[in-house]
Amino acid sequence: MPFSEAEVQSARGAWEKIYVDAEDNGTAVLVRMFTEHPDTKSYFTHFKGMDSAEEMKQSDQVRGHGKRVFTAINDMVQHLDNTEAFLGILNPLGQKHATQIKVDPKNFRIICDIILQLMEEKFGGDCKASFEKVTNEICTHLNNVYKEAGW
Repeated sequence: MPFSEAEVQSARGAWEKIYVDAEDNGTAVLVRMFTEHPDTKSYFTHFKGMDSAEEMKQSDQVRGHGKRVFTAINDMVQHLDNTEAFLGILNPLGQKHATQIKVDPKNFRIICDIILQLMEEKFGGDCKASFEKVTNEICTHLNNVYKEAGW
């Protein structure tokens, strides 16, 4: 997973732009995921009855989960230069989603792609490009955790 110092700084700079407004941007990512991939709502019993994007945007549960997603990614971004610490955050998260929540691992690629789309829309292609390796690492390591968990 080695990131060069330049990659770490570039990725952190890109992430800081979107993380500044973690709750709204996290909410936007989830609303887009639930709208474009409605099957992803099936893991959230308290989101299932929400049909409109506006209703989801106003939901405290959606907003709270969006912020939790962004906070977890932020914790990982802070450890891009320390593989052990990065995996120390990512592996338990993957274990929980694989064994307790039983989220299909393809959904991590979906949410990462939506984060990259939002970065590009708000801050341009350079911002997206600076963060792509991070999302690839997250998805690769989560897939490994899922394989170890028997998926």
